[in-house]
Amino acid sequence: MKLNVVELFAGVGGFRVGLNNIKEVDKETGKAIENGDWNFVWANQYEPSTRVQHAFDCYTTRFGSDSCSNQDIHKVDKTSIPNHTLLVGGFPCQDYSVARSLSNEKGIEGKKGVLFWDIKDVLKTKDTPFVLLENVDRLLKSPASVRGRDFSIMLKTFDHLGYNVCWRVVNAGEYHMPQKRRRVFIFAFKKDSKYAQTFKDASKEELLYNNMLNKSFPIEHLDYVFNITDLNKYEDVLAVSNTYSDGKFLKAGFMRDGIVYHTDVKAEVENLYTLKQLVENANVYNKGDLEKYVVANDTLDKWKYLKGSKAQKRVSKSGHEYYYSEGQMAFPENMDEPARTMLTSEGTVNRSSHIIFDDTINQYRILTPVECEMIQMFPPNWTDSKLMTERRRYFMMGNALVTGIISRLEPNLKEIIENE
Repeated sequence: MKLNVVELFAGVGGFRVGLNNIKEVDKETGKAIENGDWNFVWANQYEPSTRVQHAFDCYTTRFGSDSCSNQDIHKVDKTSIPNHTLLVGGFPCQDYSVARSLSNEKGIEGKKGVLFWDIKDVLKTKDTPFVLLENVDRLLKSPASVRGRDFSIMLKTFDHLGYNVCWRVVNAGEYHMPQKRRRVFIFAFKKDSKYAQTFKDASKEELLYNNMLNKSFPIEHLDYVFNITDLNKYEDVLAVSNTYSDGKFLKAGFMRDGIVYHTDVKAEVENLYTLKQLVENANVYNKGDLEKYVVANDTLDKWKYLKGSKAQKRVSKSGHEYYYSEGQMAFPENMDEPARTMLTSEGTVNRSSHIIFDDTINQYRILTPVECEMIQMFPPNWTDSKLMTERRRYFMMGNALVTGIISRLEPNLKEIIENE
């Protein structure tokens, strides 16, 4: 089976960087030097809220424009997408509720603008054998009003389309990567695949320990307590959407033929990749040009206030008074730990931004764009100032995934597909 990939919501190419183990770009052409066997036959990247398509421009600069679409995925004719073995993508955590169509003739319809339904449409149209997705870990317990309903809708959809599924919340910082970023990774595979057959009669413990995600990111072998959720008791996705009441899903799980086994797991924590190590490794790319990132003395008090604990009296729209509380954050950052999770506001005067004390210049400063790229394990200068403004470079990295997660999954994923 060929290693042909389609990448949805491609951003600046994190899945491709990870699968093809990209470490650098060609200095003359600016093209990525791909070191893997994965053939990306088509990609889609479209940002509806901006006129200039910076992520798409970055993707096509690094990989060429032949196979990347900049069309709204809702408008893409799914039959025009090339055949592929693996579909990958990081998609937003949204409300996945569904309803019966007005005529009742078209069956069940998801909410407009929810990107998961475009994933479903691609899988249904192209009969893709394998799927690897990434999302925020709150997906497993959203929405707040009906914990677990959204993920149960996704699982029921996969089951209806003929897939078994495993998932795992991975904290990259626990596996010698430079960021404490927690994300859920979802691996779906056709029930008639050879890979699925290896789990046909497996115990719940074997489902947990031997699936691709937990083989790649080992967990401690403990007596885990499993929750079992039977999605077969719901007639269809609409029934799940309207009546789900089984609660949130835990950090690791496996769905086999509609029966879901899930539990909280403990990572086999590896040596830390510290922020101090990363900053030292980035020095050669920063080239000593750090003065523009120095925090001025007259703004230090504001930074300290933002990072500090506080309880503020606020008034709701209805006139109700309440206290908004925030806990204390490190000021400056603890350089002996991996970086905290980066957000799209990185680099701005914001509580969530990183601020370090740089011993080489003896001053407080924010992180540089190159350091942010390296925290997400992209090649240095992947986004490049020629492609976008500095503010957009920070934004892109706040939106990206830790590419090292995908690189670590790659050998097991490749073995599974080649065994087919």
